[in-house]
Amino acid sequence: MSAPVSEATDRLEAASPEVKRYSRLKQTAALLGLALHVVGLLIAALLVGPRLEAYLHDWVGDDRWLRLIAVAALFGAALECVSLPLDFWSGFVLEHRFQLSNQTLAGWLWKRIKGYLLGGPLGLGLLLGLYALLWYGGAWWWLLATAGFLLVTLVLGRLLPVLILPLFYKVTRLDNPDLLDRLRKLADGTGLNIEGVYRLHLSAETKKANAALAGLGKSRRVLLGDTLLDGFAPEEIEVVFAHEVGHHVHRHLVKMVLLSVVLTATGLWLVDVVLRWSAVGLGYSAFDDPAALPLVLLVLSLFGLLLMPAQNALSRFFEVQCDTYALRRTGRADAYRSAFNKLARMNKSDPDPNPFLVWLLYDHPPIRQRLELADRVLSS
Repeated sequence: MSAPVSEATDRLEAASPEVKRYSRLKQTAALLGLALHVVGLLIAALLVGPRLEAYLHDWVGDDRWLRLIAVAALFGAALECVSLPLDFWSGFVLEHRFQLSNQTLAGWLWKRIKGYLLGGPLGLGLLLGLYALLWYGGAWWWLLATAGFLLVTLVLGRLLPVLILPLFYKVTRLDNPDLLDRLRKLADGTGLNIEGVYRLHLSAETKKANAALAGLGKSRRVLLGDTLLDGFAPEEIEVVFAHEVGHHVHRHLVKMVLLSVVLTATGLWLVDVVLRWSAVGLGYSAFDDPAALPLVLLVLSLFGLLLMPAQNALSRFFEVQCDTYALRRTGRADAYRSAFNKLARMNKSDPDPNPFLVWLLYDHPPIRQRLELADRVLSS
């Protein structure tokens, strides 16, 4: 049974010391994770990689495919060993310490293992495809690789909600006729065709609430966390759903795919330039040496890091568009405020985070800004 709408409040209380501490520790983990990733790749690309060539010949001979697989396995395992303790501390220890997790240790480990079993072969296949184009695609290999990236993105977009997500979460059709009718009315006239509305069983792992519009084409569906369905009133769920519809109305998915194609092409072009200008000078045998894989990953990581604030700013802009759409589509300002107050409490969200960290890390606006939006929309 859904909870009733809370009494709407225009003001959100300042974060408690507990919420501030949780937010600070999670942000510290995120920043430390970024630093460890970049430092690890710097060491691998500038110090370890150039010295690896002789060992690779001893291990696997002259077959460059086997050398590439060996390099990927070696550095992949090394980076995982560096990141695993921090991921465990941030994703398991902290979540339990602040009473936000229902996940068992065995559950956390099994989910991680499933990630390896799925991501390992998929990542290796993509890597082999990338290097096939690098070795045989000529000077424009990076454009061919961008086309391949687009194809993979579209295929995975179709498969994600149907095959991949159910491997990690239980997903069942929503069986609430009244709520389904409400949601269908909100989607009417928007051109949004959805395969169905589903209950995403998050409560087995977390007390946090979430929702998403997932999938492409005929696989597109709405996913509502059971924590959201059980803790929010129908009017509040309508507002959350209308927000997800807003992503479709504003064509955010298409825009993000097009942007990712441009950024991928730029990033791979930079890889080509850096490999050709510096690989031999750094000690690699050739610009396309498999041992230079860490250099490829370093260039892409630094490029992504430089773009991260701008990409997050764009994401926050899109979220504001969707919040505005939800307010105007539903006309339920009280339910909007109540929903975000609940989200702030359930997710222990700091309504007033450090502006620099918002600029750097946040892909959604802080809760207080989202609540203040209601007043601006209603007065416009």
